[in-house]
Amino acid sequence: MKVCIIGSGLVSLTLAKVLIQKEIFVDIIGTNKRKQHHFSRTLGISKSNIDYFINEILNIKKISWDIKSIKIFTEKNLKKELIKFDNKNTTVFSMIRNTQLQKLLFEKLKKNKFVKFKNNLNIDKEDYKLIINSDPTHSYVKKFFSKKIDKDYNSYAYTTSIFHKKIKNDTAYQNFTNDGPIAFLPISNIETSIVYSLRSIEKKNNLEMNNLVKKFNPIYSIKKINNWSRFKLKSSNLRNYYKDNILAFGDLLHKIHPLAGQGFNMSLRDIKLLSDLIDKRINLGLDLDSSICQDFQKKSKDKNFIFSSSIDLVYEFFNLENKLNYNLFNKSINLIGNHKIINSFLRKFADNGIRY
Repeated sequence: MKVCIIGSGLVSLTLAKVLIQKEIFVDIIGTNKRKQHHFSRTLGISKSNIDYFINEILNIKKISWDIKSIKIFTEKNLKKELIKFDNKNTTVFSMIRNTQLQKLLFEKLKKNKFVKFKNNLNIDKEDYKLIINSDPTHSYVKKFFSKKIDKDYNSYAYTTSIFHKKIKNDTAYQNFTNDGPIAFLPISNIETSIVYSLRSIEKKNNLEMNNLVKKFNPIYSIKKINNWSRFKLKSSNLRNYYKDNILAFGDLLHKIHPLAGQGFNMSLRDIKLLSDLIDKRINLGLDLDSSICQDFQKKSKDKNFIFSSSIDLVYEFFNLENKLNYNLFNKSINLIGNHKIINSFLRKFADNGIRY
């Protein structure tokens, strides 16, 4: 069996690694428009997905940093946490640099006899049992995958990392400021990644962003703030996941606000589902065909939409703080955060998504 994967980003490389372990031949089609990640870009991977990655795909323990708790604040009360998520001093999620994970996956794939990297964009559908497209610039997108539900946040996410004095750095901090959420995400005892989603299309310079970091700095004795990068914030959900034996994948299916760090986690859950569907066919002695695309959409589309809509709801909910009475808002959040059953449900929802 031979499968074609269009795109050479993290989702494509991870999926390729899963497929070759089933001894499926994979052609990875790259493009000259491939975007390189800024060195400050990081991923937050949930505990269940980290376990899946390590046990089923690749041991990434050496390049990951475990987070034991998450504390959430608002600008109107920087000293007292509204909500705290932890799991009895065990890992809640782990942080990984995009560039490190991409490099590790690429090194493993290029040595494998089941993988070929190609630049030829003229793909014959008849050459492959299944074509999986995660490249937003490919012509298939305009032909087959242009219908989607879009939302423009009219804002940008700014990312960087800070170096600071050595501390026990295993707590993530999320502050819902008047201008958007800022997250401090540890990646070592001396370095922390920052993502600030500003509700403004006006570009901020490094000095302005550095001042905002200092304003909302929760605990760090900062030695250095690296240069910033930014990207436009949009969310989208694809209306149709496939055309014949061509399956859209990754951010083409669902793009969400980064405040909860769930984008790559959603794609990992999609990879696990697709892997399970392929295993069932192999175990039954069946070949791969377009029906697997239909099954994948049937099992994932509604759940992905509900999950991505939930992330958007969280974003809009915290935006209400500026419009509501603060004491009423504060009491409502405390009621949610301190309720054991609700707190546990939210942790499991963030960790596992909506189970298939």
